[in-house]
Amino acid sequence: MDEQKKLSLYNNFVTVNSVDPSLYEQYDVKRGLRNSDTSGVIAGVTNISNVHGYVMSDGFKVADEGKLLIRGYDLYDLLSGDTTKRFGYEEVAYLLLMGELPTKSQLEAFIAEIDSQRDLPDGFTVNKVLSTPSRDIMNLLSRSVLTLYASDHDAEDRSYEHEIRTAVSLLSRLPRLSVLSYYAMRSYFHRDTMVYHHFIYGESTAETILSMLRPDRQYTPEEARMLDIMLALHSEHGGGNNSTFTCRVLSSADTDPYSAYAAAIGSLKGRKHGGANHQVAAMQAEIKENVHDWENDDEVASYLAKILRKEAYDHTGLIYGMGHAVYTKSDPRAVILKEYASKLAAGTEFEAELNLLKSIERLAPEVILDIKGTKKDMCANVDMYSGFVYNMLGIPSDLITPLFACGRMAGWAAHRFEELVSGKRIIRPAYKTATSPRPYVPMDER
Repeated sequence: MDEQKKLSLYNNFVTVNSVDPSLYEQYDVKRGLRNSDTSGVIAGVTNISNVHGYVMSDGFKVADEGKLLIRGYDLYDLLSGDTTKRFGYEEVAYLLLMGELPTKSQLEAFIAEIDSQRDLPDGFTVNKVLSTPSRDIMNLLSRSVLTLYASDHDAEDRSYEHEIRTAVSLLSRLPRLSVLSYYAMRSYFHRDTMVYHHFIYGESTAETILSMLRPDRQYTPEEARMLDIMLALHSEHGGGNNSTFTCRVLSSADTDPYSAYAAAIGSLKGRKHGGANHQVAAMQAEIKENVHDWENDDEVASYLAKILRKEAYDHTGLIYGMGHAVYTKSDPRAVILKEYASKLAAGTEFEAELNLLKSIERLAPEVILDIKGTKKDMCANVDMYSGFVYNMLGIPSDLITPLFACGRMAGWAAHRFEELVSGKRIIRPAYKTATSPRPYVPMDER
């Protein structure tokens, strides 16, 4: 540390890296690629999905019910109906990659191809996962994807056939890698028992995750269906979300698919993106501990007010799980998730907790109006209920964001494909320089 002080490397970090905030307004810079009304700057055109949360009328944003259309199909329609005898994630993944809903035979062939790719290269599990664990599974996932590059003799092949083959292999392998990485982490850093199950041919993605995760390999059809819904809900959310845009940026540079997907995983880990679910879960845990009567609206609202006044939780004044960059009146993913979660929780010890989350969703806008004096269209986002569902399924918190990545892999691949075919230009926005020229000073004059 003394040597570090001598070098003065750590003394002026903020000063050196600060930009005058007024310059952003002066040069009309869209920080975060957001317009002043919080809408996103249009950076591309896509046929893959539409994230709808508001309408523009006479230049103003007008709140609207949320919709998520995938290849033109409403998410509600894709995940409704009699799907108890089949799983929806693989069908949604096919739609994302191939552009059309599959016939029965096409879906069966697609599932069989995913099933056939779950094996990892010889020695990969022992040498790359178990022997070099990481405290954060997302980092190990990203590293594993980059390492798989070395096992692909055609890794630099940009043919569409190779792109599809690589995407399908990662769709197949990421769930297995996530569970293996979890147990490696728990064994190495926490001295827990190492559980190693081989996958079972013929199981869906959701079934594979539950079968490999649970020591006794047992799960109910309802549990597998609930996890399948989670994967489908996370599969795609437009080209502008941070991890998908990251994937498109790297793809526009004409890098290999492994590098693009590994970067997307790194982005999703971020606490302002996929990693936000941990903040939501931690806030909910504090509310559960400090609100004695979960059914008392006044008591729940009182604690939410303390959070807003920066007197509780992390003192940021934010109620995590509420609000979204696009959705205003409703987040369709949260609506669907709450519906299925209600069915799974009914009559169990989880029902009271779910009712508490519903109360937080209902009361938060009222508390915000009371404390801040402003009425803002705000809905619960998917994170309000996702952690609860994973907890209900017995899935540890360390696996929540990795399973998000497993689901989103299909969306990343679809956007990479579209960027390769239609982008045709490296993504390279401009940055306004705020410095003035300075004369060079020779060493002995400094």
